[in-house]
Parts: sequence; C-alpha cells; structure tokens
Amino acid sequence: MIVLEKRPQPSRMWTLLTPVLAVLSTMVFGGLLFALLGKNPVEAIRTIFYEPLFGEFAFYYRPQLLVKGAPLVLIAIGLSLGFKAGIWNIGAEGQYIMGAIVGAGVGLAFYPLDSIIVFPLMVIGGAFGGWAWAMVPALLKVRFGTNEILVSLMLVYVAEQLLASMSLGLLKNPEGFGFPGSRNLTEYASATSWINQDVGMHWGVVFAFIAVIFAYVLLNRHMLGFHIRLTGEAPRAARFAGVRPTRLILFCLGTSGALAGLAGLFEVSGPGGQITIDFNIGYGFTAIIVAFLGRLHPLGILLAGGLMALTYIGGEIAQSQLGLPAAAIQVFQGMLLFFLLALDLLTNYRVRLRAREVA
Repeated sequence: MIVLEKRPQPSRMWTLLTPVLAVLSTMVFGGLLFALLGKNPVEAIRTIFYEPLFGEFAFYYRPQLLVKGAPLVLIAIGLSLGFKAGIWNIGAEGQYIMGAIVGAGVGLAFYPLDSIIVFPLMVIGGAFGGWAWAMVPALLKVRFGTNEILVSLMLVYVAEQLLASMSLGLLKNPEGFGFPGSRNLTEYASATSWINQDVGMHWGVVFAFIAVIFAYVLLNRHMLGFHIRLTGEAPRAARFAGVRPTRLILFCLGTSGALAGLAGLFEVSGPGGQITIDFNIGYGFTAIIVAFLGRLHPLGILLAGGLMALTYIGGEIAQSQLGLPAAAIQVFQGMLLFFLLALDLLTNYRVRLRAREVA
C-alpha cells in the first residue's frame, strides 16, 4: 500500500528539484497534447523553447522576452509577499487593469501636452489605481473577516467591465472614427516610457529589476520581511512575537496591488499603447504560476518570469509556423502550475510502501 508520510521538515533537495521536474514534465505531457492535435511534438517543443533564443529571427524575438517578462515579474513579486504570509491575492488581473486605466487617464488628461512631468504622474496614477483596487479586499478582510481570495477574484470581472466602459466612453478617442479605444499613448507619452526599444529595455523592465532587489532586501534584511516569513511559516509564533496581522494584510495586499498597477501602466504606455476592450491578456493570472515556479523567492521569480515569457513568445511562433491553437498554448502553460503543485507534495511528504494490514 502506498502512503504519504509527512517529513519532519521540508526537503531542501525537493524544493530545488521541483521546478526543474515540473518544467520537464510539462514538456513531456505538453508534447503528448501536441501529438494528439496532429502536430510533431518534438518540433513543437523545439519551436517554443529554442526558436526565440537561437532561431533564425532570434535577434527580433529576444528583446520581446524582456517586454513580456517585465509585467509578469512585477506582478509576481507583489503576489509572493502576500503568499509568503498566507495572504492570497488572486485578483492581480483586476489591479493590473485598474492601474492601466488610471495611469492612461492621467496621461490623457494632459493631452496634447508633451512634457517630462506627464509620465511620472502616469506612474503614480498607475500604482495608485492598482493599490486602491487591492485595498477593497484588504479592508473587507480586516474589518469584516471576508475571504480575500473570493473578493479579489470577483473584482477582476468588475475591472473588466470598467475597462470596456472606459474604452467605449470616458477614455474613447474622439478622433477614432467611432472605434472603441483610447488615443494612442505612444504618440506623445512614450518618449519617457521607452529607454531602448531595440533591446526591449523600457521603464517596466527597470522597475521589475528594482522590485526584485526591493523584495530581496525586504525579506532578508528587514524586520517586516521577517514578520512576513514568520507569519507564513508559523502563524502562532508570529502572534506571540507581536506581529500585527492587520498591518501585514494592508501592506501585502497594497504592495501587490501597486506593483500590478505599475505593470498595467507600463504595458499601456509601452507595448499596448492604448486602452482597449481586450487590453488585458491574463498577466495577472499567469503571474501566479511565475510566483510559485520561482518558489516565492525574488531571484527565482526573475528566472521564472523569463521562462514564462519564453513560452509566450515561443507559443506565438508555434501558432504561426505550426498552426497550434492558442488554447493549446494556454493549456501548456497551465500544465506547468499543475505539475509544480503536484510535485511540490514531495517537498513535505515522503512516499512509502507499506504492507496492507489484515483486519
């Protein structure tokens, strides 16, 4: 009989091996999925992971890895702080949308002014939009004890409706011939948004690196970071140590919301270019995979963000060259989280073979 035996303490070896095995398992079972769709599995996996880095047009795709990876890392860093403390913000997608709406609204309010002060104000607006949206589940949890998972997730759908409303109403381009969507922000606000488009470097990438450094210092060199780790690992000990859960909830949810809002702002002022009905493409949900794949560690999240960006770019190449459906690529990305969570069981449990007891 196969039984699971709890380990005295989490296995360090399995903690390091799990992400690698999850990626390999995703390749194997993803290849089987592609084979069922009538595609060459080896060619499909090679296209996803090899072509963006070393293929014929890698000089074009490599900069896109930074563009795709920056918002994922920004959002995942914020989520990881809460996840470490047992605070589950699942609504980063909504905070990402609200950051884009508020940040773009600030920029459009100054149209057609092309001044150096516009973009910093947009950054502040984007961070505030995400923070304010995250404060809704935070305050409800602190005041009424509501479940932040449900509240933050439901607010995503509210944010999507606001996005559609803004695209068709308040932020709609008056010179857009009736088409939904705002003015193109890259026409006058992107001069301060992009640093070097040729290598994919823009302010979103810079802020993503700053967020990684900030989170690393916070978790390893600051008392607040110690409280975050202690609350997640030993809640009772945290209470005895004088940790204030109210302040921790407000900080973790507020920080994750602000970083998600910044990701939305950098996307709308850079690659996205404008507020549209379909502006959001699921970065807030994909960042959950990035956070766990990176083991909630800032440096791990940085690497995981690059890997997930690789699947985005490689998936787009596979769609165009091999005819793979977009849904198959999304399932492939979802497999990564599934195998990560499944294999993560071995971090805390051993598999034992035990003789079946006779009644």
